[in-house]
Amino acid sequence: MSASLQGSSEASSEVSDASLIHSLRAILGARHVLTTPSATYRFRKGFRFGMGDVVAVLQPGSLVELWRAAKLCAESGRIIIMQAANTGLTGGSTPDGNDYDRGVVIISTNRLDGIYLIGEGRQVVCLPGSTLHDLEDKLAAIGREPHSVIGSSCIGASVLGGVSNNSGGALVQRGPAFTEMALFGQMGADGKLHLVNHLGIRLEGNPEEILAAVQAGQLPEAAIDWNAGRGHDENYATHVRDVDADTPARFNADPNRWYEAAGCAGKLVVFAVRLDTFEANKNPAVFYIGTNSTSDLEDLRRYALTHFDELPIAGEYLHRDAFDIAEKYGKDTFAVIRYFGTKYLPKFFSMKSRFDVFAQKLPFLSDHFSDLAMQALSRFLPKQLPKRMCEYRDRFEHHLMLKVSAPMTAPVRTYLEQWASSTGGAFFECTPEEGKLAFLHRFAAAGAAVRYRAIHTKTAEDIVALDVALRRNDREWFEVLPKEIEDKIIVKLYYGHFFCHVMHQDYVIKKGYNAMQVEHDMLPGLDARGARYPAEHNVGHLYKAPDEMVAHYRSLDPCNCFNPGIGLATKTRNWVAESV
Repeated sequence: MSASLQGSSEASSEVSDASLIHSLRAILGARHVLTTPSATYRFRKGFRFGMGDVVAVLQPGSLVELWRAAKLCAESGRIIIMQAANTGLTGGSTPDGNDYDRGVVIISTNRLDGIYLIGEGRQVVCLPGSTLHDLEDKLAAIGREPHSVIGSSCIGASVLGGVSNNSGGALVQRGPAFTEMALFGQMGADGKLHLVNHLGIRLEGNPEEILAAVQAGQLPEAAIDWNAGRGHDENYATHVRDVDADTPARFNADPNRWYEAAGCAGKLVVFAVRLDTFEANKNPAVFYIGTNSTSDLEDLRRYALTHFDELPIAGEYLHRDAFDIAEKYGKDTFAVIRYFGTKYLPKFFSMKSRFDVFAQKLPFLSDHFSDLAMQALSRFLPKQLPKRMCEYRDRFEHHLMLKVSAPMTAPVRTYLEQWASSTGGAFFECTPEEGKLAFLHRFAAAGAAVRYRAIHTKTAEDIVALDVALRRNDREWFEVLPKEIEDKIIVKLYYGHFFCHVMHQDYVIKKGYNAMQVEHDMLPGLDARGARYPAEHNVGHLYKAPDEMVAHYRSLDPCNCFNPGIGLATKTRNWVAESV
C-alpha cells in the first residue's frame, strides 16, 4: 500500500491485515502463508520486470483451499494477483510498484498440479499448477501432444498461464493457446465470488464439492458434453497460410481469441481448463538453414506456407548476434535443461532467487551476485553446441530451424536443395541430437539478455523487450532502426517464430539512457509497419492495452479486484479513474 494511503489509518490497516492473515493461516496452514519480504521476494519479483510489496503470498494445496482463500481475500477488499510459474516477460503476474489503493495478495498455484485425460486422451483437464513439461510427458506416454510445447521464454511455464494470455509458442499449425471450456471464479455485482462451470462436464453439488471432485479427477465420461465448445483455435492453420494478408497472424489484442478464461490475463480465478490434444509426430526431421539474405529467407517462408500440403511443425529464427549472446550468457541454463530437463528449471530459479535474497543482506556483494557467480561457473562447462551449427554461425547472419513431419521430409529436402542452389544460403539435415540442441539454443536466447545486463551493469542501463507480430505479407521483416535509436543500444537480439511472423526483439540499452523512452521512440516505427505488439507475452505492465482490451478486462472483473493495472489501466477499485 502506498504511503499516501496509509497516514492516520495505518494502525487500523495493520489490524485488518493481521486479521486476514490469521484467517488465511487457518485455511492454508501457516507455512503456506508467506509474509516476510525475504519469503515473498521470489513471488513479488518478475522474471524480467515487476516488483512490489504484498500483504501475503498464498500457496494453496487444493482447489478448495484456493476457492476459500480467493473468496476471503476478494470479499474483504484485497487485490488478488494470480500467479503460475512467474516466467512472464512483461510483469503481468507480479505487483507493479506500490501505488495500489488496496493491499495486494499473490496467490501462487504451483502446488495445484493435476492433469486428467478424458476421451482416451483426445482432451485433457488441467489444474492451475500443471506445467507444459508435465503435460508433454503425460501425453507422450499415449502418443499424443499438447497444444503448446516449450517455447522461447516459457521453459517451466504453466498450461493455464498460456491460456490466460493466449500465448503462442513455436508450433506453426496450432496458433495461440485457446479454449472455450473452463471452470473459474468471478466476482459478481453483489461483491461475492461465484463459481462458473463452463467446463462442459456436469458436476453436482456446491462450489466446494464441485472443486473437490475436479481435484480428485472425478470426471465421468457420461457427464462430458463433447459439443461444449472449442478446445483450440482450429482455424489458425488456414489463417497463417494467407501470406498476402495485410494483418498479423496472431497477437494478444485480437478479440477473436478472447473467451472467458482464454485471454483473461488473471482477471478471473481459473480452477481448470479443458483443452484438445493432438496425435504426436513420429520421426520428425529438423533442417538447419543459414543465409545472409533476409529476402531469400522470406521466399522460403512464403513457399513453405503455400506450396506444401502440410504445414511445418515449427520454424524458429535466430540472428547471429542472438546466437552469440545465447551461447555465452545462456550456457548454464542450456546445460541444466540439456542434462536434467526442464522439470528442474523452476527449482533452479527458486534457488537462485533465495540466494539473491541472502546476498542482498550482505552489502559487500553485488545485487546480481548469483548471475555473476553462475556466469563465472559457466566458463568451466564444456562447449554445448554442435560443430556444424557453429560453422554456420561463422558463415551466416540469419539462421532458421525448420522442423517437419516424416512425410514432409523428402519434399522439403528437395525444395531446400533447389533453394540453396539458387541463393547464397545452405542447409544441413540435423541428427536427432543436433535438432534437439538447435531448438534448445534458440529457446535459451530469451534469458540471455537478462544475464548480459546483470554482468555488464557498468555499461548497460536496462533491457527493452518487445515481442512483435508483423503483417503476414511483410517482406521487409528484418528491422532497421534510425541512427538516433541505434546509437543508444549496446546489443540487439532478434529471434522468433518465423512462419507466424512473430519476432522477439531484445535491446540492451547503454548506460545513461532511459530504456522506457527508447522503447517509446521505437513504437511509432512499428506502428508505421502495421505491426501489432505484444504478440504473445501479453500487455502486462509494459504495454498500453487498446480500449477494446480494457473493456474486455472490465467485463470479466467489474470491481477491478484481480490484477489491476495491467495494460497500464487504472489500479483503482471499480475502475474509478476510467469513468472520470
